[in-house]
Order: sequence, then C-alpha cells, then structure tokens
Amino acid sequence: MDFTIRPVRPEEYETLGEITGRAYLDDGFLLHGADDWYYGHLRNVAGRVEVAEVLAAVDADGAVLGGVTFVPAPGVMGDRARPGETEIRMLAVDRAARGRGVGEALVRACVERARAVEGCERIVLSTQPEMRTAHRIYERLGFRRAPERDWAPIPEQPDFLLLCYALEL
Repeated sequence: MDFTIRPVRPEEYETLGEITGRAYLDDGFLLHGADDWYYGHLRNVAGRVEVAEVLAAVDADGAVLGGVTFVPAPGVMGDRARPGETEIRMLAVDRAARGRGVGEALVRACVERARAVEGCERIVLSTQPEMRTAHRIYERLGFRRAPERDWAPIPEQPDFLLLCYALEL
C-alpha cells in the first residue's frame, strides 16, 4: 500500500468532509443533491469525531484519499448497532484515489478495531442498494446481507431503503 490508515487529524477535517460529501453527491447517493440534509452531516467531520472514531487514508505526501467513521458501540452515531455490535458509517474515497484499495483498507481497519472492542460479536453497516462497489468490498471481507435489519431512515420516504450487512466476529 502506498498510503496509511490512521485517525483523522483536525487540520484534515475540512478536506475529509469535502471528500465524503462529494463522493455521495457526485455518485448520486443524495436524494436531494447538495440541498439534502445528509450532505451537511457527511461534511461535518468535527461533529463525528466527538462521538465516534473517524479514520483517514493518507498517502505518503499527506494527501487525504478517503475516510470512514467507526462507531465502537450503539449510541448517537450508531444507526443499526445493538449491544455487542460496532458499526461502520460514511465510507468514502476521493474519485482520484479509487481503484487503489483505499476503501477496502478502511473497512479492514474498522474490522480490526471491532475485534479489539471487548464484547463485540458483530460489526454492522447500512448501504444503499446502488452502492455496488462498496457491496463487493464488504462481501469480499466476509460481510453478509442481513435483510431482516434493512430499514427506511426517512419516515416520509419509506421507499428509500438502506440494506444492512453484518460480519460475525
């Protein structure tokens, strides 16, 4: 690998927020484009760091290539995590860095962290049906669909369904 995975640094919050927001926006994963409420949430790395662990993939020159949020226990950032579970959220890789294994490395780092959490039996995540590249990463790493945990996060849009994946540890 020509990059490292580590906790995001304060001076990188804005860059990682932009990468995350742009990844979802440019790939068409926001229902209302740049006006979508979730766009601001994706860009708020400082807010995520307060309640979860945000990891960054950084190349040898210090450029941020992507990131992910690791939620070590159910709580504020955990959409699907139950007791004994951790959660992965907001995986994003800069378009220019795709195809280098950055996304997979970020997910692997979350799996390693989950294994280090005392009492953790499973790691879960939610994903949109259209996020097929991410699905291939998850499945390659042993995650399996957990359709009984699929959910509609926006009550007024019940057709917007998120798929759940889980990895037994």
